[in-house]
Amino acid sequence: MNHLLIAPIVLPAIVAPFIIMVVRYHLDLQRIFSIASTVAIALITLVLASQAADGTVQVYELGDWPAPFGIVLVLDRLSAMMIVLTAVLALAVVLYAIGTGWDARGANFHALFQFQLMGIIGAFLTGDAFNLFVFFEVLLIASYGLMIHAGGATRFQAGVQYVVYNLLGSTLFLFALGTLYSVTGTLNMADLAVRVAELPAEDTALLRVGAIMLLLVFAIKAAVLPLHFWLPASYANAPLPVAALFAIMTKVGAYAILRMYTLVFGPEAEITAGLAGDWLLPAALLTLAVGAIGVLGAREIGRLVAFGAITSMGTLLTAVALFTPASVGAALYYTVHSTLATAFLFLVADMVMERQGGEIAPKPVMKQSGLIAALFFGGSIAMAGMPPLSGFLGKLLVMDAARGHDLVWWIWGVILVSSLITIIGLARAGSLIFWKSHGLAPQEDAESEVEADDPEEAPVQAQRGSSLPFVASFGLLAGLILLTVFAGPMMDYAEATSAQLFAPDTYIDTVLGRTGE
Repeated sequence: MNHLLIAPIVLPAIVAPFIIMVVRYHLDLQRIFSIASTVAIALITLVLASQAADGTVQVYELGDWPAPFGIVLVLDRLSAMMIVLTAVLALAVVLYAIGTGWDARGANFHALFQFQLMGIIGAFLTGDAFNLFVFFEVLLIASYGLMIHAGGATRFQAGVQYVVYNLLGSTLFLFALGTLYSVTGTLNMADLAVRVAELPAEDTALLRVGAIMLLLVFAIKAAVLPLHFWLPASYANAPLPVAALFAIMTKVGAYAILRMYTLVFGPEAEITAGLAGDWLLPAALLTLAVGAIGVLGAREIGRLVAFGAITSMGTLLTAVALFTPASVGAALYYTVHSTLATAFLFLVADMVMERQGGEIAPKPVMKQSGLIAALFFGGSIAMAGMPPLSGFLGKLLVMDAARGHDLVWWIWGVILVSSLITIIGLARAGSLIFWKSHGLAPQEDAESEVEADDPEEAPVQAQRGSSLPFVASFGLLAGLILLTVFAGPMMDYAEATSAQLFAPDTYIDTVLGRTGE
């Protein structure tokens, strides 16, 4: 077995308690260990991605117990892509949090951050539905702490809503898993695929109930309308660097839909045919439309970006709901784009909030206004899907994949109109925050205004002189540019990944030990 496969999970699981128990009162040491761990995870995931690039499926059997009896981790092209994306995003966020001093505003930021990485990467690598639930809970518990980091009544209220809603989702997840286990006697994904295929159609009513509940759980995680209402308040009121990390969390829901509904409940399976696509596509289109309207009507920059995240999830899930190899390939390309673009815009929004508060309104010119305005302009282009950045290519790919669908004109219409509304909303915000602000007197002390507007945010100003926030932001922007320049190779990888998802025999045979190795 390749022990490197479990390293991205074990490493943060070791570093997090070490930070709590050994260097809890030494912030500089916490930062050193947190950055070192995140860099190591990024390097390990890149090595794993290179090993999976040729289509090889690797299995790690914990305790040397074979599937379906033991816990297994599985690496294929899809999971490799997602863990690399997580590691790259995490590195940018931790650098930004250190550079702005956000990590100093509450206890245990870096420990919670490492636990969060453990949960997200574990969810992408697990080959067992129950352990998918376990890693969901790990990342959610860590996110609860990060959500209310630095305190404040508004943040705490949003955190309570976030906790309650996700606990309901977790309860439904357990019910779904119990239902599936009662029918099939297993929760290993590869074994589930085999047993579901063997069930006679007349004995599958309970199985369909479990599959529907599972889809609802993943829809909650992916913020699909009407299950999306937790996201705007939660993301907008969380520390915005934390919200930038949360950009990958909604992708966990989309990943789980792709994994379960191509492997276990495949589109060719008669007993679950049309289970996901029949209602997921209309819900995704409504999510896209509502998110765009939210961007247009937002009065605070945090909520603006949060609704932008909903819009991007609507576009992504529109592609996923088509459930064709071409549409899934487009969805995978757009997944990388939307994660980087959403996180990037959250970091830029935090720069604005540090200097002049979160309200979208003309205020005295902030420090470094020109540079931040340029970053906001780049993030807006990426979020809205305008050329020349990767969002434009991603939306074109999604629209091209929908050409043969019965609802093609609805899909194209919603994507194009929502893009236009998003452009208008972002342009409005940018003109109010940056352009009209030049008609007012410059701020003599940006920190004093933030302190007057919101005392809870004042400590963030302590390290504004650091270049790390701009390094992290420009790093994410560079990622979007590279995704555009190397769109061809990235699409080749996405199409190969999609083909692997729609031909799961290799995955099943490798996990269940049928390859003769």
